[in-house]
Amino acid sequence: MGFIGLGNMGGPMAHNLAAAGHTVVGFDTAGTTAEGVAVAETAQAACADADFVITMLPNGAILRAVADQALPAMKSGAVLIDCSTVDVDSARHVGAQAAEMGLGFVDAPVSGGVGGASGGTLTFMTGGSDAAFAAASPLFDIMGQKAVHCGEAGAGQAAKICNNMILGATMAVTCEAFALADKLGLDRQKMFDVVSTSSGYSWSMNAYCPAPGVGPQSPADNDYTPGFAAELMLKDLGLSQQAAKAVDADTPMGALARELYAEFVENEDGKGRDFSAMLPRFAARGRDS
Repeated sequence: MGFIGLGNMGGPMAHNLAAAGHTVVGFDTAGTTAEGVAVAETAQAACADADFVITMLPNGAILRAVADQALPAMKSGAVLIDCSTVDVDSARHVGAQAAEMGLGFVDAPVSGGVGGASGGTLTFMTGGSDAAFAAASPLFDIMGQKAVHCGEAGAGQAAKICNNMILGATMAVTCEAFALADKLGLDRQKMFDVVSTSSGYSWSMNAYCPAPGVGPQSPADNDYTPGFAAELMLKDLGLSQQAAKAVDADTPMGALARELYAEFVENEDGKGRDFSAMLPRFAARGRDS
């Protein structure tokens, strides 16, 4: 199989496939490699004779450009699995392009971060035909712990965008609540003990608590070194609002979450920090800051 995009996520994913016994040929424009993965000089070379080509790329424009190179180099009946998080229109465009060439396509954005990529515990949200999903499923079993077939091409991206809009908004309000608790004199551990077992519980609170020393280990306990970077959350929230505009959906909470993360990343110190670093941001601010 070919693997295009061997960055922080793609590299470990490609390594896990190679470690499971697959022959993997990789290509990355930055020249990065992965253990056990052969190196191709071009994207087209990585695709030659491959039964599957997997991509992990930064955005929809790059996906479209790579698809223009990769699809013509793929053999008939092969399947392109795009694990990038991109706009729904780009996923649907590449899916249609693949179908016209007699190729399978699955859009399969992931949840689980770099740790999930390394540990093979990712969750895949997928779109594509039943046949393409069935063909790709054994690879999802190697790279992850769960794959959900959400519908036709683009449905995986739609699910990822909706999921991360919820995540961005819930993390922001979780951080706000801790900052409010501080000012009310409420101990953070007591706050966690109540909320994590009450109606305010959420993944942001229970599994990824933004308060250092509270709850399970999280990036907050490592000075907010990213597990999921704030700038990636900003990207996903931007995709959610792009999609909402395209289908005339009213998403005021998602829009506000995007504005908050844009301010944090672009005008404050959020770039390069975990998205849960919103907590020290709010803790340092007053109501009229």
